Amino acid sequence: MNPAQLKKTTAKASRITRKLRRRFDFTQSAMPGLGIPLLKSKLRVGGASRRVAIAPSLLTWFEVIGYTVLLEPDIALGKHQIGRNSYSDMVLYQRLHNALQKINPTKPDEAIAAAIHQVTCTESFDLLENNRRFHKFLTNGVKVEYLYNEEIVHDFVWLIDTSNLLNNDWLAIHPLTVVEGSYTHCPDVVVFINGLPLAVIASIQLSDEQATFKEGYQRIQTYCQQIPKLFDYNTFLVVTYGNRARIGTLTSDWQEFLPWRTIDGEDFPAKGATELEVLIQGIFDKRRFLEQVLHLIVFEENGSSISKKLLRRPFCTTQYPKKSLHQG
Repeated sequence: MNPAQLKKTTAKASRITRKLRRRFDFTQSAMPGLGIPLLKSKLRVGGASRRVAIAPSLLTWFEVIGYTVLLEPDIALGKHQIGRNSYSDMVLYQRLHNALQKINPTKPDEAIAAAIHQVTCTESFDLLENNRRFHKFLTNGVKVEYLYNEEIVHDFVWLIDTSNLLNNDWLAIHPLTVVEGSYTHCPDVVVFINGLPLAVIASIQLSDEQATFKEGYQRIQTYCQQIPKLFDYNTFLVVTYGNRARIGTLTSDWQEFLPWRTIDGEDFPAKGATELEVLIQGIFDKRRFLEQVLHLIVFEENGSSISKKLLRRPFCTTQYPKKSLHQG
């Protein structure tokens, strides 16, 4: 991104940030007084201040690249419907159904229903096995069979549309209350593509002087242990701290969570672009996101263990060359 593009994008981000701050101010003032339980659940989960503690800048960049951004208090107030019936729903079923109909217009309803059933019904208690199975659905399509003209047809239902980005539903929710068994957690941001939770972001607050990226990593590990169904569908894990950001996968060690250094994969960004901006635009840009999912995620087996890797070109994670720091 050259300096002119950076200036234009930053101006757009500033406008969106002001809009998000107005929404934050409203939800912070409205929620405590209203006392509306989210999704009509009687469960008592974190207070309103915890729900809106994240800095708007993170959400700003998702709006900049064209995602719908929703605050969970907005959903509780009835301003938005996300197609979720309870806190235990990890998938937004109505959004998934609507997206699959749009992406697969020639497939009958029974084929769409069969695909959704396969995607949302896990076959193993092992998180990584479930995740690898889902990744195959995501990249290869879901094999279904249905009756047409009195003949059994074997076909595929596709979960994402790689040729027409507008056919996909791009959504980020902050925060998302998730209940599994006796555990309740509120991941800071969950990114849904076509109703499927493909990314989870843990944001460490700058007000905590002792906070480190490792705290965010450990928080994600707790989520994986206590609400694992959310991560059956996960592609990326992100930890942010102010304007700094790191990305990894379900099997990444703490040291393997790394910043992203390039937006377009060819050039380093102009001076002034933050790690957070570069990672969100470099990874979650709609076209680049699908390319990462389809071509740069691999599963490796080592004996009885499975390792999930994001194939990174060295250029994407190396430090800025010294000369680029002095360029305008």
